[in-house]
Amino acid sequence: MPRVLPAESSAPANTNPYASPADARFPVQLTAAAAARRQEWLILLVLASIQFTAIVDFVVVMPLGPELMQALRIGPWEYGLIVESYTFAAGIAGLVAAALVDRFSRRTAFLSLFAGFLIGTLCCALAPNYQLLIAARAVTGFFGGILGGMAMAIVGDVFPEERRGRATGALMSAFAMASILGVPFGLLLGQNFGWHVPFLALVALGIPVFIVAAWCLPPLRAHLGVKQAHPLRSLLTTFQSRSNLSAFALMGALMMGAFAVIPYINPYLVANVGVPKFYLPLVYATGGLFTLIASPIVGRLADRFGKLLMFRIMAPLSALMLIAVTFLPPLPPLLAVLVVSGLFVTNSGRMIAAMAMITGTVPPHRRGAFLSANASMQHIASGIGTLLASCVVVEAADGKLQHFGMVGLLACGVTLLSIWLAGRLRQPVAAKAASLKTELAAVTMVD
Repeated sequence: MPRVLPAESSAPANTNPYASPADARFPVQLTAAAAARRQEWLILLVLASIQFTAIVDFVVVMPLGPELMQALRIGPWEYGLIVESYTFAAGIAGLVAAALVDRFSRRTAFLSLFAGFLIGTLCCALAPNYQLLIAARAVTGFFGGILGGMAMAIVGDVFPEERRGRATGALMSAFAMASILGVPFGLLLGQNFGWHVPFLALVALGIPVFIVAAWCLPPLRAHLGVKQAHPLRSLLTTFQSRSNLSAFALMGALMMGAFAVIPYINPYLVANVGVPKFYLPLVYATGGLFTLIASPIVGRLADRFGKLLMFRIMAPLSALMLIAVTFLPPLPPLLAVLVVSGLFVTNSGRMIAAMAMITGTVPPHRRGAFLSANASMQHIASGIGTLLASCVVVEAADGKLQHFGMVGLLACGVTLLSIWLAGRLRQPVAAKAASLKTELAAVTMVD
């Protein structure tokens, strides 16, 4: 039943497609604009919380490698399959979602994916042997690997263009928080109580987040007003668009450059730079802290001065830091940690600007499919980057890594190429974005 506003502040009937039952819980005294902003940032907080759980689930498997190998009595090759099962499943899921996801409301699709992710994580915690753990990681990757793409689709629907950079920066802060809190805490649990416990903790954290998300996320059905093509045709259309291919190429270059270097940073710091192993959690925590501070700043600057300009600033800095990290000589541990933190910050900065641009290149009714496919490309490109690096980096007789600098040069070149690719992006949906902004302005006027 419509809420009756005071006579002195009459308002038109609500036609906003984003309205949800949660809207009624906002105080009537708030102005429409303030209430809309409040709901926007509540949505963003929920998305960031879900991103946090998904990121920790994916990343914590890497530092838990020694515990997994010892408990399951497996070698490096078998351990690699645990990591890759998640990535390959996520890549497949992105293609499936690209064909189907825009046929459902954003809330339905997102909550379904998150529920599947929690079930997969619980299966990881309960897996009694190596084979079932592989299967559980594949299930987790299938659902969790595209949560990030769906979160960006919601950001694109909820936040207008002029505030999308700031919102993307805030969402990316989940990566920083995962580095500061999630990974070190998960590693501590795994080392002291067994590798099952970090997964149980993530499920315990995810269940209340799921309840809050079901309460506060609006349906976001505006994209359903456009007639959808057959799923296979939808998938083909996603990969036939020249604009989409430019976005995929940009994302592929960014992820290849990053993941050619990132998996080998810790071994290189220990073997070549002389950083003691007990400093490694400090690498994640310090890099995450600086990224947490810098991400909102980069997002605001992108909104104020332009996302392409901010990308053209951050990408060369990232390329420079890739060279610095891969050519690090023996250094005092704290100085080495600061250099790696610089790489984390610049990598995050270029991703914030890039994702804010990419999100605006597709109309809302195709955004879910596009960003799901984009998530698939991210995982595939990450795997290719790591595979290429593994073909170059070798371990010497003294345990040091050789040719890591060559990997850094390759990553630098791919990153510089991304600057040209970013300039090829186009945003043909400005009129539609303006319409969505107008609709959002009335989000809490009436039920």
